[in-house]
Amino acid sequence: MKSRALLQPNTYSNGIRANGMRALFLLMLGITLVLAQTVATYAKSVPESLADLVDKVSPAVVNITTTTMIAASTGQQNTLPDGAPFDDLFRDFMDRQQQQGGPRRASALGSGFIISETGYIVTNNHVIDGADEIQIELFNGGTLKATIVGTDVKTDLALLKVESDEPLPFVSFGDSDIARVGDWVMAVGNPLGQGFSVSAGIISARNRALRGTYDDFIQTDAAINRGNSGGPLFNMDGEVIGVNTAILSPNGGGSIGIGFSMSSAVVSRVMDQLREFGETRRGWLGVRIQDVSQDLAESLSLSDVAGALVTDVPDGPAKIAGIQQGDVIVTFDGKHVPDTRELVRMVGDTAVGKTVRVVVFRDGKTQTLKVVLTRREDAEKASIVPAATQPEVTQEKELLGLKLKGLDADLRGQLGLNEGDDGVIVMGVDEASQAFEKGLRAGDLIVEAGQQKVASLADLSKRIEQAREAGRKSILLLITRGGDRRFVALSLGS
Repeated sequence: MKSRALLQPNTYSNGIRANGMRALFLLMLGITLVLAQTVATYAKSVPESLADLVDKVSPAVVNITTTTMIAASTGQQNTLPDGAPFDDLFRDFMDRQQQQGGPRRASALGSGFIISETGYIVTNNHVIDGADEIQIELFNGGTLKATIVGTDVKTDLALLKVESDEPLPFVSFGDSDIARVGDWVMAVGNPLGQGFSVSAGIISARNRALRGTYDDFIQTDAAINRGNSGGPLFNMDGEVIGVNTAILSPNGGGSIGIGFSMSSAVVSRVMDQLREFGETRRGWLGVRIQDVSQDLAESLSLSDVAGALVTDVPDGPAKIAGIQQGDVIVTFDGKHVPDTRELVRMVGDTAVGKTVRVVVFRDGKTQTLKVVLTRREDAEKASIVPAATQPEVTQEKELLGLKLKGLDADLRGQLGLNEGDDGVIVMGVDEASQAFEKGLRAGDLIVEAGQQKVASLADLSKRIEQAREAGRKSILLLITRGGDRRFVALSLGS
């Protein structure tokens, strides 16, 4: 009995150990299963092979060959004086060269993809720009002649059309707005004229802007080279989320892993308009704008560094609706406006003729205005320019690190200003001043101070004193340079 009693505690302890080991085993098993599940999920998103995807989309990708007639060269003129040695031989040589130098054909290669069974094809505008003839080579080797339905220089896109006796294979657009950095993508096209080729990579960045007003590029490390232009960028579902357009290459050579595809969010809208109208029809608000910086926000008493600051309102829909110079557009058609680039895109994507609500921040509070959008392309053709008024005074003064002078007829002529241009001219800038740091330079014209018009140095001095009396730390100046306007906030000092 005694020895049994001594064994009981040990047996109990061993049971605890056994249960603990069992629990630990179950815990490790659970962790292993979770890890296995995670790996399996990741494996599903990264296929072992892209071959099935390539087989699925390839028939809709085409090679594009363009032919352009190059005018005859005028040739070199005989610069030898009459009677010079070998003059006859030189003349004969030049005559033969000019006879052989008639009009000739030049060819270029690019890529594209079919978006309907009836033969609509998407490519880049620069692929077909200036072409006299466009040939489409299908994946199966057949060729078709293409015509241009419409082009859009701003986004470098073009829509072509071919006629076929049979329905053509096509691909559809996906939603580029839900694509994420790190997602796998596949580029297909005709790089360097080598024929059908596939490359794969990931999305490296989103919402890249290169040069255009409506840029919304997807950056990818999938190899894109010359000849890939106009080809599709696919997601793993075989949907087109971009049109391969440009590469970044320091030496002008091939891909270094930085390629750009115009997002399908832009492309699909442009294609719909080109298909329906043969041209783009973008909404136009009719304002010139600049981004709101931290110091501008403080000068305007804005709580957020966001929105689009209106620098000019020419004749147009915004002026009719009551939008004023100095307003900050904070929402457009119910959407928050983070900056000028986004506002331009919002307006451009809105239907011509639509009435939209625009909320502006003015004099410390918001106002809602209704604007009927017109067509941007019509406004650009009309070259609408805002009107101005007549200035009057010609004295000089130094303020806020600026050497200033009122306008007169002689000074206006020297600076190439119009008769109606109004304001105070900057004659010089102290390089140690904040004005110089903010980019003001000689030749700038100050047309507003404190969001009120300035016609003389007396006006400007008055605006500065009013700002100081109101306890403001800075004053907002509106300047013009080369026809462009922008706001600059300058500290009033002590």
